[in-house]
Amino acid sequence: MTPPREPDEPRGAAARRTEAEAVDRVNRAFYEALERGDFELLTALWIAPEDVSYSEDSDEAEDTSISCVHPGWPVLTGRGEVLRSYALIMANTEYIQFFLTDVHISIVADTALITCTENILSGGPAPEEGDELGPLVGQRVVATNVFRRTRDGWKLWSHHASPVLAASETEGDAGEESDETPP
Repeated sequence: MTPPREPDEPRGAAARRTEAEAVDRVNRAFYEALERGDFELLTALWIAPEDVSYSEDSDEAEDTSISCVHPGWPVLTGRGEVLRSYALIMANTEYIQFFLTDVHISIVADTALITCTENILSGGPAPEEGDELGPLVGQRVVATNVFRRTRDGWKLWSHHASPVLAASETEGDAGEESDETPP
């Protein structure tokens, strides 16, 4: 159901808001699939060759329609490489949880862009003895997710994530020296 239009809302703004909400739902489903280790759902969220129309004279290969950059990894292109990377991540991650902040959504025609900060909490393997959980590690990553509208709704086309380097507490404001002495 489409939410009612506010009296002072310009025409089309309600439709744009509804589209942004649809893209946001798919984006959140992507992160939830990673958290649950749901490879089948994750696979369904990525655009597939049958979702993309290629012109008859195009040399573009069907399996290179998606791309992904994980923090510290090279660019992965093609459905096989990208999905294989997620299978490896899921197989080697005991626990992962994403807290998304700074989410910004832009839509132009049939393409949507989401930028966000992934505040990640992940757990390593548990010690060999005992029922304890492995150590938890926190990390911040900035991500750009690009979606395309298909006949089946919005699908993920590209994911690019880069680590945020934490500034050292001993560094001053942009490395400037101060004449002030700390209290």
